[in-house]
Amino acid sequence: MIILRSTLFQVYFWIWSAFTATWMVLLLPLPRRFNTAALTFWSKGILFGLRWIAGIRIEVRGRENLPTGPALVAAKHQSMFDVFSQFALLPDACFVMKKELLNVPLFGWHGLKAGMIVVDRAGHSTALKKLVRDTLERMTEVRQVVIFPEGTRGDVGVPGDYKPGIAALYRELDLPVTPLALNCGVHWPKGWLRPPGTIVFHYLPPIPAGLKRGEFMRELQTRIDAATKALEDEGV
Repeated sequence: MIILRSTLFQVYFWIWSAFTATWMVLLLPLPRRFNTAALTFWSKGILFGLRWIAGIRIEVRGRENLPTGPALVAAKHQSMFDVFSQFALLPDACFVMKKELLNVPLFGWHGLKAGMIVVDRAGHSTALKKLVRDTLERMTEVRQVVIFPEGTRGDVGVPGDYKPGIAALYRELDLPVTPLALNCGVHWPKGWLRPPGTIVFHYLPPIPAGLKRGEFMRELQTRIDAATKALEDEGV
């Protein structure tokens, strides 16, 4: 049954995504808010397919910590679903994405139109300065910037290796950071199988601004990894 439901969901996912990305081309000349609405619609369509085809529910915990204004969200990274799910959960999500994704047909166009923050990971200090500059600009647009401190997807049950980009943003923006724990990798692992169950997004209490770099990084990693492990142990 899992094989059948997973296969049907994959067919649905790619048809839905291709259909949405294609008609979204018509929105490229229009103001960004139309692009944002379309991305939200696309993301909610995926959540619908997960629930009714793959048997995967979505649960949001810590709703009182969900940012609604300009904010910085630091999320665990286990799967591609970590990214586009946030279009359905946050008012105006903006992501830090690697430069290579701009080469993906249609996706790159829509990413630029959506004002995603593009980072050349080979750029080192130059890339870090651009990351800070672009994030400051997005904050003036009242957006929720989502960054994955690990930089790349990790395996379920493996603590992350947190990169310095988040510390630079924390210092320069002087804003609280909302940690986000999740268990997407359990139900959206690499490959095509989608085991049924519940994907949980747990928005943790914000880490206040003003901590020293080392203290902030320890607090961030401790909170995210502990809450993520709790979800894994819960076995939802």
